[in-house]
Amino acid sequence: MKNILVPVGTTESGINNLKYAINLASISGGKVFLISVYEDESKLKDMISVNEFWIKEKSQQLKDVINGINSEGVEINAQSIKGNPFEEIKKISKKEHIDLIILSPQSIEIDDEVYLGKTTSKILKQTEIPLLIVPTGFLFRKFDSILFAFKNGQFKKENVLEPLNYMKSIFNSNINLLHVITPEATEESKVIDQDLLAIKSSLTTTENATTFQGVLEHFQSHNPDMLCVIRRRRGFFKKLWEKNSILKRDFHTSKPLLVLSGIQE
Repeated sequence: MKNILVPVGTTESGINNLKYAINLASISGGKVFLISVYEDESKLKDMISVNEFWIKEKSQQLKDVINGINSEGVEINAQSIKGNPFEEIKKISKKEHIDLIILSPQSIEIDDEVYLGKTTSKILKQTEIPLLIVPTGFLFRKFDSILFAFKNGQFKKENVLEPLNYMKSIFNSNINLLHVITPEATEESKVIDQDLLAIKSSLTTTENATTFQGVLEHFQSHNPDMLCVIRRRRGFFKKLWEKNSILKRDFHTSKPLLVLSGIQE
């Protein structure tokens, strides 16, 4: 986790997420990229003054976020960027070789019924970079226990488990596996990757209609410090691909959610 990206929605969530990024970067000797993106309205001549306002507003927001934390000697690269937020996140992620993006469940949306808002959901769907989704106000702490829920035990994409290996190495975390066997499971998907078995502390096998339901059934009994899932169109995030958001009535967690890289079908 050498390069960590923190897109800023609100100042409050930006401060919280930057604290997380700095704590992780300070352990690994990494660098943090803090960005605030505003839309380009320059095509409308009467909107030039509005653009100038947003440039100043976003620049001040980044200063407020940085002033709200102790950087602990970690290098922070702060930029206010004009453009499409999702495209700019892709660009900077590729340019700076970003290893992890830290987000809030909601960026600027204020809706008590929503767990993952549209902005965070769109970032999740449009990038394969690992994401750490941190609840607002959740203080950084050691992750003693991580619950990793998955349906397919085979990972075709390289380095999928790198964030889990990192968490285990720096926090000595217990990696508790929840293997959800669904009705359409193949024999191949029931075989668990040896690299994953090598870092596990425990393994629970459950039969459920979806990975999502498996997590709902077993989350409380494990009571992890972090929930970990893999990005998939037809798995834990099936509802997300259908609706572009996840409501709290369907699922929510008060713990950080780590989303691993790679879309498996």
